[in-house]
Amino acid sequence: MSPETQQPALQQLLLHVSNYSNYYKRIFHEHNINVDAIKTAADLAQLPFTTKDDLAQYNDDFLCVPKSRITDFVTTSGTLSDPVAFYLTDSDVERLATNEAASFQCADGSENDIYQLMTTIDRRFMAGLAYWMGARKMGAGMIRVGPGAPFLQWESIQRFSPTVIIAIPSFIPRLIDYAIANEIDFAASSIKSIICIGEPIRNPDFTYNELGKRITSQWDVKLYSTYASTEMGAAFTECGEGKGGHLNPDLLILEVVDDEGNAVKDGELGEVVVTTLGVEGMPLLRYKTGDLCNVYYEPCTCGRTSPRLGPVVGRKQQMIKFKGTTIFPPALFDVLDAVKEIDLYQVVVSKNEFRNDEITVVLPMQLQTSAFKETMHSLFKSRLRVSPALTFVTADELTFRIYKQEKRKPEKLIYI
Repeated sequence: MSPETQQPALQQLLLHVSNYSNYYKRIFHEHNINVDAIKTAADLAQLPFTTKDDLAQYNDDFLCVPKSRITDFVTTSGTLSDPVAFYLTDSDVERLATNEAASFQCADGSENDIYQLMTTIDRRFMAGLAYWMGARKMGAGMIRVGPGAPFLQWESIQRFSPTVIIAIPSFIPRLIDYAIANEIDFAASSIKSIICIGEPIRNPDFTYNELGKRITSQWDVKLYSTYASTEMGAAFTECGEGKGGHLNPDLLILEVVDDEGNAVKDGELGEVVVTTLGVEGMPLLRYKTGDLCNVYYEPCTCGRTSPRLGPVVGRKQQMIKFKGTTIFPPALFDVLDAVKEIDLYQVVVSKNEFRNDEITVVLPMQLQTSAFKETMHSLFKSRLRVSPALTFVTADELTFRIYKQEKRKPEKLIYI
């Protein structure tokens, strides 16, 4: 869909929210906005941004249909604040399936593939449902194993011969370690590729980051990055070229903006802003995700012409000012993922008595030696110019802290 062909979908969206969204009706009135004057994606600049705080404060005001029409009730992950409710109609659930089928096909998937899902499909998690719906729509099979449980993962791989794994990439080294410890010939398994969710596996120049290197140095599989969120109800997925996640222009209008709200140029870093097309329940206009990515408007070598997003460099809300240096959590993760002895870690960000940011890395007790601490200090200083504090707990305690029963994702980062 080109910007011209997005126009009818955009006008339908504007009509929908102006009639049914209490939040946007109020915004249009307060800002004297004539929605009839907004004809194209470029005209969206006439509208104010919608922020995460708006969504949290006025959550149900965004709902455009009676709750009796809601098919699926989900929430955001609540990484930095309380989870926000999202409501999906039957049409919205079908939109998820359409998105994920297209995403799987972008990642070289087909009806001949069998996907093994290593994330939850419950706990109000939109993505797990989307993956299952997308595979079903594409005509592919899916094994719903869920997170963790390396024994069950390998037993399922050996029993059903899936071709593609869907997982948080930091789980894959644990899966490999389990295979090695239990003499499982993972190199000869049926797995050909891994769709990596929730964490970046590439640097901004599209080379593998330390986590991506760690996986591919041990296992001859192809990795595909994805970037998605509950709010957008859609995904940016890499093709086989591995040069950024492709926009699905049927489902989203993309803007990438600087701190002043102006569009950045090709290749530049900015905040991802989305307008959701085809959503009935809780459509969003110019929603600021808080995620910082490089954007690429030139056609991809795969032949697709839609804009692409590079890996998430960081979230604006997660920016840490530590000893005069600005750091985003992925930079810390990249250092830790480079050390083969580290298979578990948690980064804790807190404030000291002067309200300045402090960083502590929690590691397994067996690594607590003077030589290891000195190595880590030198590595952090060379890569980031600063070195966080290190603290050590038992592996069981650290596993409990990271893989909490009530959480949908591993808690590699916490703020206290």
